[in-house]
Amino acid sequence: MRVKSRAMAIASISAVALLATACGGSSDDDSTSGGAAGGEIISGGCNPENPLVAGNTAETCGGDVLDVLTAKLIHYNPETAEPENDIAESIETEDNQTFTVKIKEGYKFHDGTEVLAKNFVDAWNYTAYGPNGQQGGYFYEPFEGYADLQCTGEGEDPCAGAGKAKKEELSGLKVVDDHTFTIKTTEPVSNLPLRLGYTAFAPQPDSFFKDPEAFGKEPIAAGPYKFDSWEENASIKLSKFEEYSGDFGGNADKITFQIFQDQDAEYTALMAGEIDIVRQIPASALVDEKFKTDLGEGRYLEKENSTLQFIGMNYNVDPKLKNVKVRQAISMAIDRPTIVKQIFNDAFTPATGWVSPVVDGYKEGTCGEYCEYNPEKAKQLLEEGGGYDGKLTLTYNGDGGHKEWTQAVCNSINKAIGIECVATPTVDFKTMLTKLDNDELKGMFRMGWVMDYPSIENYLAPIYGKGAASNYYGYDNAEFQKTMREAGAAKTPEEANKLYQEAEGLIAEEFTTIPTWYGKTIIGWSDKVSDVQATPFGSPDLAAMTVKE
Repeated sequence: MRVKSRAMAIASISAVALLATACGGSSDDDSTSGGAAGGEIISGGCNPENPLVAGNTAETCGGDVLDVLTAKLIHYNPETAEPENDIAESIETEDNQTFTVKIKEGYKFHDGTEVLAKNFVDAWNYTAYGPNGQQGGYFYEPFEGYADLQCTGEGEDPCAGAGKAKKEELSGLKVVDDHTFTIKTTEPVSNLPLRLGYTAFAPQPDSFFKDPEAFGKEPIAAGPYKFDSWEENASIKLSKFEEYSGDFGGNADKITFQIFQDQDAEYTALMAGEIDIVRQIPASALVDEKFKTDLGEGRYLEKENSTLQFIGMNYNVDPKLKNVKVRQAISMAIDRPTIVKQIFNDAFTPATGWVSPVVDGYKEGTCGEYCEYNPEKAKQLLEEGGGYDGKLTLTYNGDGGHKEWTQAVCNSINKAIGIECVATPTVDFKTMLTKLDNDELKGMFRMGWVMDYPSIENYLAPIYGKGAASNYYGYDNAEFQKTMREAGAAKTPEEANKLYQEAEGLIAEEFTTIPTWYGKTIIGWSDKVSDVQATPFGSPDLAAMTVKE
């Protein structure tokens, strides 16, 4: 969930206009002066959940690294998120169901081998194959033959015995020649080309398949930077790939991700000159806009991004949350405007639904009254839903700067409806996701989503689709799945968006999660770097940054 260019030759796809405009301290003079290619950028970072395998990374800690390591068929423009060809020479279709992909000749992996059509097809088959357990496998669900690659058994090991997948390769993928392959989907998918810039669709070199797990600790990709080293809990080091074949190369010679367990510690390191950029100003520095005084003009940037923060609940694991009225009552007990003002100094916006306002198809107010603070109505709903006995935990990852707002949410719930709510940290995001994967967390847990590609569909399918990698809520709704398929097959973006909005409405009916607020990128940097910008995906554009002379 990430939570991450040249014109495309694609039929039936429209540009996405994002409402992302920069403001604040980054001036034109600063962003273009005093820089030269070379040097090292040290960025704040966090622990990846898994080895750095493109098809098995669904969170920002690993995703931030893979963003500059990998190249895909398309690249999203950092200002507009519009798709532009990268490895792809063209992606063409006449029916939105069969797509012909031609790739550029001479595009190199970091090991010097050429990126060929089979490197996409082999990597995609590996990711989609259920027994491989890749988190990005769900993104291949529209491809013909996907169901035959999935394990069908029950219990802890659905791939055991008779549950073994029928096939190992997608029937919808065919290599035509070294630089051409075709994709066939089970039914029309109008926005498929738009999705192909997501990390899960990156190609893999032949060496990947010898030992994928070991490969993920020393990954080889085709992006502007290559992997150098990874010291667990300390740093991940990259250097510029001198034979990079694409049009989106980086400026600095080296990029180091210094890993922090705490966002305040990361900010302190920035102020001490130990790192060059933080991914997000912590809540402690947002109060009274302290960060502006700390950093001064020209060293911070504020920009609307695609982030949606929300609260998850797996009510199949915690039966006390089973009644939808209890979940709605908790939502109405959260005073979003006050929390946004007091904790975030109005840096964020209270959410009114499950989709970010920056994507085409956003519909305001889907959450309705249940995202409005109303203690009296909340008490009524809680009583009608059977109440909530005992302590309600709100789990958050301790390395993300979430302590203050989760405590504020719990205080609001306690004050409004009398439930004893306790904000409870895990060591880091990796630990929290592992617990969620193992169904070990009861109560509530903080979640966030940054679009993988600019579409309303991306806020729905990967989070609420049956079996989706980020569906930590046990959501399984046949009507939702049907509506999503119909939206994907729609002939026009307008028709698709209307159906996607209907699917979002189904999420609202069941109140599977609780939307809290829409995000804004607020980043700060040292006086050693310039040309700093943020993408609509919420991350600093590290490749575009320049180290000053």
